[in-house]
Amino acid sequence: MALFTPEDTAVLLIDHQTGTMSWVGSADQDEVKTNALALAKAAVALDMPLIMTTSMEDHAQGPLLPEFAEIAPKEYEGRIRRAGVVDAMDDPAFAAAVRATGRRNLIIAGVTNDVCTVYPTLTALQQGYRVQVVADAGGSMTKAADEIALHRMDQAGAGIASTNMILTQLARNWASPAGQKIIPIVAALIPAS
Repeated sequence: MALFTPEDTAVLLIDHQTGTMSWVGSADQDEVKTNALALAKAAVALDMPLIMTTSMEDHAQGPLLPEFAEIAPKEYEGRIRRAGVVDAMDDPAFAAAVRATGRRNLIIAGVTNDVCTVYPTLTALQQGYRVQVVADAGGSMTKAADEIALHRMDQAGAGIASTNMILTQLARNWASPAGQKIIPIVAALIPAS
C-alpha cells in the first residue's frame, strides 16, 4: 500500500465518547484517548479533513470527549450525530461528509475496533476507498475481540497501523513543514521514563 500524505487523506474519528471509552477492555483507556486526540491534533496541524461522529449522545454512549472541542472546535461542532446506525458509513450525513472531502485515502479510528471501526472500514473498502486503521486509537471489550476485528480488517485490505506509524507517515521528513508540525505531537506520545 502506497503511503498516505496529508494532501490525499482524510481522518475519520468514530464514537470517542465519554461513555463508549469505558467499553474498551483490551487496551489502556487513557492511551486510546491520548492516541485519538493526537490524530485530531495532526489533522488540524496538517490542514487535513477531519470528520468526527458520535452515536446516541443522549444515551449510555455519552457526549464526544470534550478535549476534541479544544483541538478542533469547528469539527467538534460539525460532528455527525448518528441516531444509532452502527456502521457510520451507512449514515447518509456521515457518508456525504466523507465524500465531500474528495479524498480517497481514509485514516480511520473508532473507539471500539470490533464495532465502531470494523464496519465503516469494510464498507469504505467496498466503496473503493483505501483505508488505514489506527489500531491503538481504539480497542475492544476483550483482547480476543480486538484481534479478530483487526484480522478481519487486514484480510479485507485495510492497512493496520499504530498512531505513531500514522503520524510519522504523514510527517515523512522531520525537517519538512509537515514534520515540524508533527514533532510536538509525536513527542507528547513518548512515555515518561
